[in-house]
Amino acid sequence: MADALLTLTGGVALSDALARAVATELRAGDTLLLDGPVGAGKSHFARGLIRARLRNSHEDVPSPTFTLVQSYDADPPIWHADLYRLGDPQEIDELGLTDAADDSILLVEWPDRAGDWPDTLRLSFAHLDDPDQRQVTLHGDTARWHRVRRAAERAAFVNDAGWADADVAFLAGDASARRYFRLNRDGGSAVLMDTDAATLTPYLAMTAWLAERGFTVPRVYAADRPAGLALIEDFGDAQVARIIDAEPARIAPLYERIAEMLARLASYPPAPGIMALDGPRMAEQVGIFAQHYPPAIGADADARAAAAQIAPTIAALHAELCAGAAPVTSLRDFHAENIILTPDDRLGLLDFQDAVATHPAYDLVSALHDARRAIPRDVEDSAIARFLAVSGMARETFDPAFALLGAQRNLRIMGIFTRLCIRDAKPRYLDFMPHCWSLIQREIGHPALAPLARLVARIPAPTQKNIERIRAQCPR
Repeated sequence: MADALLTLTGGVALSDALARAVATELRAGDTLLLDGPVGAGKSHFARGLIRARLRNSHEDVPSPTFTLVQSYDADPPIWHADLYRLGDPQEIDELGLTDAADDSILLVEWPDRAGDWPDTLRLSFAHLDDPDQRQVTLHGDTARWHRVRRAAERAAFVNDAGWADADVAFLAGDASARRYFRLNRDGGSAVLMDTDAATLTPYLAMTAWLAERGFTVPRVYAADRPAGLALIEDFGDAQVARIIDAEPARIAPLYERIAEMLARLASYPPAPGIMALDGPRMAEQVGIFAQHYPPAIGADADARAAAAQIAPTIAALHAELCAGAAPVTSLRDFHAENIILTPDDRLGLLDFQDAVATHPAYDLVSALHDARRAIPRDVEDSAIARFLAVSGMARETFDPAFALLGAQRNLRIMGIFTRLCIRDAKPRYLDFMPHCWSLIQREIGHPALAPLARLVARIPAPTQKNIERIRAQCPR
């Protein structure tokens, strides 16, 4: 038997939470072997998992004790087998399980009646002295089944938090390792944040700092810092990005409100303990552009040499154009997907664990020169005007700093998009490259950025041909 990955002990609620959590992680070709004595909870677990996959808590899921196999039309299909009455292991082929194994999810009770099952996850159910308690141990290859082990850890956390009875649905993931799940029960909901301790610790600290200053952030219902798990308030799905896509007329007033909020954020000294994002640090970060983009498009030696000079040029320009402004708290990854319009019409903030101390214009650049969407120029102008009016910053010093910060961000993002494709097999971000490049061209058009503009002019643009060249290097 493979190594034990995790053992959970608890009541029926924990078993139900485990079934719902594991259901979110299964894919075609996964086989789960449900092992244990009669009455240990194998069929109960299978029933909960199938209902979760079908997203129907009332689905009739009969035990296949007599039929041996029951299949369900899902994506991918689900096969539930009970082999207790299997007469001959060779009957596995006749039941269709062998053919179904590659493109379906298999749940197999009494699996040992059919011999060995390679490359599977075994869940061993056991009785305990307390009849209300159950024990489940997961056995399998760590690399192959790490996602299911993590699901089991989420189930234990949710159970301890009092949300074991909630339905679970995958909500979102991003370019990082963070993942989010929505828990629904009795008309209420919460969001389960799945990350690591290094990310959760600053998230909780920034949540408290922002809340103390009256900004709208999710309440934290429960958190396990070492495990990187938190249960937080669900702000809903009304992202500003979705609102402006559905109702374009609302874009200007929403971005003016965002600008005013950022001006208020800039009125406070930086939050304690956050990293300083100064000129040298910005230069270091933008190095990812030279490291990944020119080589990926096959740029010549002159273009690579120009790209290598971007970082020191940005450091020098930052010292010239940004040094006069005291650093403030920046939420850093600040754009329309990370701002929610709450049911009571507040601007709810998400994804601020990477906050830094930097120039007051940084988040406004992130919002208005968004790599994912084009913001109309009149909307940009009105938002900047509102920010300046509330913050009191002078236009003549703000504009060149805004342009420099935008160029630094978007050059860095070009490097990140390239790396996400080639290293992480995430090519979808390449579609944003032409817009990102057009923003860079606007930004380096400011007269104060002439040294940077001369360097960028020597680097090939992300034409469709160059984008496809990067895409061809994406691992399958």
